[in-house]
Amino acid sequence: MNRIDQTFSDLKAQGRKALVIYLTAGDPDAETSFAMMTAAAGHGADVIELGIPFSDPTADGPVIQRASQRAIKGGMNLRGALAMVRRFREAGHATPVVLFSYGNPLFAYGYEALARDAAASGADGVLCVDIPPEEAGELEAATGAHGLHVIRLAAPTTTDARLAKIAKGAGGFLYVITRLGVTGTGGLDFSDVAALAARIRRGCDLPLCLGFGVSTGEDAARLAPHGDGVVCGSAVVALAETVPAAGLPAAVAAKVAELRAGVDRAGGG
Repeated sequence: MNRIDQTFSDLKAQGRKALVIYLTAGDPDAETSFAMMTAAAGHGADVIELGIPFSDPTADGPVIQRASQRAIKGGMNLRGALAMVRRFREAGHATPVVLFSYGNPLFAYGYEALARDAAASGADGVLCVDIPPEEAGELEAATGAHGLHVIRLAAPTTTDARLAKIAKGAGGFLYVITRLGVTGTGGLDFSDVAALAARIRRGCDLPLCLGFGVSTGEDAARLAPHGDGVVCGSAVVALAETVPAAGLPAAVAAKVAELRAGVDRAGGG
């Protein structure tokens, strides 16, 4: 069984909700980034989204944009991120890893080569922000042949008809964008989130993980009851802008533990 499926099955049996943590590969440098990844896994992350740094991350806000710029300047790319995943597995970590990317790096690498190398490294899925279902056939065929899930996104503007198309080719979980805009900005209207999640659940059988606008354990606690998991990225990535590299793994551990406690307050853990 794919690690993502196993994780959500286990959490459901325990009556708990998932915590999904996003990190930008290579920020602030490759070695510290790997230490942050292991810290997240060791302090409550159920799934790690490993962001592939890209020059034009249009869905991401200023925090992740700057993280991508720092990582690119340091030489990180898709191949380097796959090496991080391989090292993560060789260190004995079983936490599912989703490669979070834009279409350009995946296309440039080649879908078949990507799927082969991602599976060999120990990745479990691919989330691509800007490849719509109508254009994802080649990627889905390649990843499916190697046991990888394609994680899809749904937003407040997603119609029921569009949701049916999105859900058809999705696997693992559905990333539900809780509000309009980019990552790391604005707050949440939890009544709107509840209605959105309820509507999407009627049209999709996958676990729903709710993201955008989650910064604190309290945010996670309020959001978790409306889905099967909570996604947090910018609040973790932002630590690299205020904490020296040597202290980042401990800072990530503390933030993830805070978010974990929030999710567990809501999810029965």
